[in-house]
Amino acid sequence: MASASGRVGQPADKPAPTNWLSRIFRFDPAGLNWPRAVLFLDIALVPLVVFWAIGHEQYLLSALFGLFFAWLDDPGGSFANRASHIAVFTLIGAGLTALGFGIGGYAWGWLVLAAFVVTLVAGLAAAFGVRRFVNAMLLNLWFVITLGLASGLHHHARITSYTWAQVLAWVGGAALWLAATFTARLIRGRGDRPQPIPELPGDTARKPLTRPLVMFALMRALVTAGTVALAFGLELSHGYWMPIAAMVAMKPSLEQSTLTAAQRVAGAFIGAVTAALLLLIPASEHGLRLFSVERALEVVALVLFMHGVAIRFGNYALYCAAIAAGVLILVDLSQPTDHTAEGYRVLWTLCGVGAGLLVMVLADLLAKHTAKAPAPPA
Repeated sequence: MASASGRVGQPADKPAPTNWLSRIFRFDPAGLNWPRAVLFLDIALVPLVVFWAIGHEQYLLSALFGLFFAWLDDPGGSFANRASHIAVFTLIGAGLTALGFGIGGYAWGWLVLAAFVVTLVAGLAAAFGVRRFVNAMLLNLWFVITLGLASGLHHHARITSYTWAQVLAWVGGAALWLAATFTARLIRGRGDRPQPIPELPGDTARKPLTRPLVMFALMRALVTAGTVALAFGLELSHGYWMPIAAMVAMKPSLEQSTLTAAQRVAGAFIGAVTAALLLLIPASEHGLRLFSVERALEVVALVLFMHGVAIRFGNYALYCAAIAAGVLILVDLSQPTDHTAEGYRVLWTLCGVGAGLLVMVLADLLAKHTAKAPAPPA
């Protein structure tokens, strides 16, 4: 599962390699940040131990996404400013979590309508600055993930998932980051702090809702709704990976969309293979040994997330691989499936990026045709 901001924050002054494979896996050493990754692992161990203790690992992903996305939303500055921004972000995310898990088992038409509205509103958030647009895309991405998780849990009779508990897990994850910032304030003293992830854009200057901006937001909403309709209307196994991939692939420029799509597919494939190999370990285990292996794999998933945080701005494909492998492990441990599930996820990722790229190609051709059209006579 990749960030909606794509390659935002990666340096653009280096000459791009001519080989496509080298472009996909080009690594920027300046984007490597191990202290940030270790900090994430330290905080993420808290919800892991809590859900181990209460025996409800199906809520772990909501807590981890709440923690990570609240961290990404942190604007820096004074503690009051940071707390207010994160609180608003958390409340909006809690509402989307409740909506996603609440309607996840409903008829697919409601899911399509909700996905269209949420994606359209998120796209129009660009009028409030690039920073708000990135935050809205994160919430948009999380909403589609909740639809997929809720649908999967709905089809597993032995797993009980309550919407209010998923919302509480999301809020708890975000509250963990607030607690971490407050602890840092007590240690370092009062004063403004820089944005914790400076690679993300900080521009909050408002922009007019121009025709291209509205059309791009509408286009993203239609593609997301269409892929949600295919995924849930046809009841595709793990089909929610399709709208996620389509959303990530659609960038303002065709070249950026193509590169991001290729990195997304490569990362999904590497992550799926990694998860499938690791999930072979508990296949022949039983009893206490199976319990121990599953707990160990959950720790491995957190370590993969840690690596994803470390290399997020080093290489997007490797970031996707680490995040995808971690998510697949946690999902398959709580909702056991056969190993064809990883193949389906890669397939739907490929279909999703294909749909996003197709729309971007058509939009690019239409823009060029409009630019070449002769002006009407005065």
